[in-house]
Parts: sequence; C-alpha cells; structure tokens
Amino acid sequence: MEIKEIKLGNSGLKVSGLGLGCMGMSAFYGETNEAESLAAIDLALEIGINFFDTAEIYGPFKNEILLSKAIKGKRDKFIIATKTGIEISDDGDFKGINGSPEYINKALDRSLKHLDTDYIDLYYIHRIDPNVPIEDTIGAMSEMVAKGKVRYIGLSEAAPSTIRKAHKVHPVSALQTEYSLFERGIEENGILDTVNELGIGFVAYSPLGRGLLSGEIKSPEDFAADDFRRTDPRFQGENFKKNLEVAEEVKKLAEAKGVTPSQLALAWVLQKGFAAIPGTKRRKYVQENADAVKIHLSDEELNSLESIAPMGVAAGERYAKAQMKSLNN
Repeated sequence: MEIKEIKLGNSGLKVSGLGLGCMGMSAFYGETNEAESLAAIDLALEIGINFFDTAEIYGPFKNEILLSKAIKGKRDKFIIATKTGIEISDDGDFKGINGSPEYINKALDRSLKHLDTDYIDLYYIHRIDPNVPIEDTIGAMSEMVAKGKVRYIGLSEAAPSTIRKAHKVHPVSALQTEYSLFERGIEENGILDTVNELGIGFVAYSPLGRGLLSGEIKSPEDFAADDFRRTDPRFQGENFKKNLEVAEEVKKLAEAKGVTPSQLALAWVLQKGFAAIPGTKRRKYVQENADAVKIHLSDEELNSLESIAPMGVAAGERYAKAQMKSLNN
C-alpha cells in the first residue's frame, strides 16, 4: 500500500493525499486516551501519512500539545496544519471570531510554543472575521511567512469572494471545507470553481460525514454526553432517520464491493484528487482509512454512489445555528 503525495494547488506544498484529523483526540468527541492517540499518530506516520491537522481551539490547546509529543525528535517527517482566528484567551476561554493582525500574531507564537516547534507548515484562518478585512488578516500572515514562522497559508470555510481577496495579498495554498457524500456544497456554490481557477489545493474535512458514513452509528444516544454531535442538526430526530437511510444504502454498495462504508466514502473523495483528513483517535481506524487508498471506483460505481447521495441529500444543516452564523457565505 502506498499513500501518494499530492500537490496542494500550485504553491509547492506536497502532502500525503490522506491525512489525519487530530481534533477528536482532544476535544468534541467524548472520551480521550493520550496513549492510544499517540500510538495512532505513530502508526499513521509509519504507513505513509505525513499530513496532520489540528487547531488552537481543539482542547483548547490540548491537541497542539499532544502533537508536540508525537513530533518530538522527528519534526521533519510531519506536515503540521494548525488554525487560528477563533479567539481563545490564555486561560482557554472562548472569546469569538478574531482575525485581527494583533490576535493572529499572538496566536501563532502561542501555537509554536504548544507544538514545540519553530515553524508551522500550513497555517489556516479557521473562521473569517466579518469585522476585519481579510486583506489585513492575510497581510499579517504574509509577514509570518517572510519571517520563516509559517511556510504556507490556508483558509477554512471561506466564500469565493473572500478567497479571491486573500489570494491577491498572498498566495493561498489550501482551502479546507467540509466535503463528503453527505456535504457536496462546494460543487455548486462556486468554491470548487474558484480554487481550481486560482490553483489552490482543496482539503476535505469530515469526509465521513462526522461518522454517519461509517455505517457504525445507529443512534445519537450512543454518543458520550459531551460529544458535540448531540447538538448537530443532522443527528436529530427525523433528520437523523433520513440520513441513516442514505448511509445504509452506501453500506450496501460497500458490502457489494467488499470494503467498509468508510473506505468507500473516502475513496470517493480521494479519487476526485482532493486531500482528505478523516479524524480518528484509534489505530484501528487509522489502518482502515489508509486501506481506502487501494480502492478504485469505476464510473458505474461513482454514478451509483452519487445517485444515492446527490447534492443536498443530507437532512438538516451541518452545524447548529450559532455555528452556522460563523461560516463565511
């Protein structure tokens, strides 16, 4: 099995096409286990994954600190992506969206400290601040690149007009947005067209629909009390029932092909040439997800999948109301 490296757009940044989203190791998905998480990161690196995704808000800070332990003594083997723009006090209190140059500079130095490194490979703006011109935010990040603290700049959940404005100030290497069989909005809202036109790489987060496409979720009641999916509209009531029906159809296709539903869903994303960062905190799923790179989908299989999960198939918004308001549309 070989996990191929891909170029993220025209920037020169190369990453393993399959990455690892580390958020759940420290936040939002119930119980955590540091030893297992570190073992999962080690396994990922061993089998050819070098692209690891974190953010200052995950924990807060705990996820970056966890990664610092994993990369110690082998920093050059890791491509580390972290994010800022959601303000967190030094005490870990959430303050709101903040894309000001002052906060971005403070956050970068803090992330460097928590990661115990002197540079970030890919630094994303996690959410776009509507009260700060994106040109000012990216201008500050461009200075970080000039100082050698950041190698490449990225955006998360940014609208086409925002992407264009940012790219004029400094080349944007990657756009990270939710994308899966359940969430195909980038195909119709101009985002995919924009990044393709500008030569910007695309990174799909939640490529397994926050677990819905794994075929293993049967009831939201199975989630831990502090699992944020308990408040996710797609896991509520009739929405959940409808979404589960779609997931069951994907599962049938996977069984017919002799693969797991997660592998089928990941193969669909990877075959489009995108980078994907499925999140997990267990070695078992790192290996299962990695095996998706061996899967090739025929045109007939692609058509079958996309007829089961056409654009707009998911019932419910992808975040609760307050979080939806933070997205840049």
